[in-house]
Amino acid sequence: MIIDGVFSGGGIKGFALVGAVQVMEEQGFVFKQSAGTSAGSIIAALLTAGYTGVEMQEILNETNIKELLDPRRILPIPFVKWLLLYRKMGLFKGDALEKWIAAKLAERGIVSFGDIPYQSLRIIVSDITNGQLAVLPDDLDKYGMNPLEFPVAKAVRMSCSIPYFFEPVKLKWLQSSSLFVDGGILSNFPMWVFETEEGKKTRPVIGMNLRGDGLSKKADEIDNAVEMFAALFKTMRDAHDSRYISKKVAKNIMFIPMKGISATDFHLTEDNKEILFERGRTCAELFLKHWSY
Repeated sequence: MIIDGVFSGGGIKGFALVGAVQVMEEQGFVFKQSAGTSAGSIIAALLTAGYTGVEMQEILNETNIKELLDPRRILPIPFVKWLLLYRKMGLFKGDALEKWIAAKLAERGIVSFGDIPYQSLRIIVSDITNGQLAVLPDDLDKYGMNPLEFPVAKAVRMSCSIPYFFEPVKLKWLQSSSLFVDGGILSNFPMWVFETEEGKKTRPVIGMNLRGDGLSKKADEIDNAVEMFAALFKTMRDAHDSRYISKKVAKNIMFIPMKGISATDFHLTEDNKEILFERGRTCAELFLKHWSY
């Protein structure tokens, strides 16, 4: 069956998405179009480039994930480190991540969006300068840029810019400029992206969500300012997507539980990588036992 796939953000938890993709492919599903946020944008881009789930696992297993963290060389003085964070707005540059995904895409002959089928890939980013969500490549013309010439790896890098972890991406356009960060700030799971203005879909859309708690969410207890900040961030990230999911498409979503796993744990052991791959596989197998279209 030909389907479209939507992949949620989740940082390092994205390993589980690979396991889920493997099961979908084993069961005969073919991804026509893909969309993703943050880690999900990496999976979506690799799928669009023609990589299979098995090949993605091989790539991730042979990649030293810690090398994707590229801090600036500074004196080991705490004050200097935090001053740099203040100025650059991120602990890590993000260049290594962009070069890594660019190399993988180039192996399949892909550099810009003009190298892939029209509308086959959509990547969610957050424009914090203008306070708005952007879908790439669709919205690039609003910034005076040619979508066909824009690098796919740059779009992925923008979507993966976890605030204060990776530096934001600054794009200059016309007489202005914008800072872009992780798409998950505004839409961590864009199940809405393939819906037309008439509310119709061209083909089945299956989503893979690393939140894993389904629709039954326990209310957060907020007793202090730190908990309030965390709740504000969570609401900003999830409210829009949750409203859409609860109303229309929950049956088409594979929820993958990720409790106890940090999105920024780039020091995963080989055993933990395998656990994440297997968790995605198990959830996909369970999902397909009950899913029908």
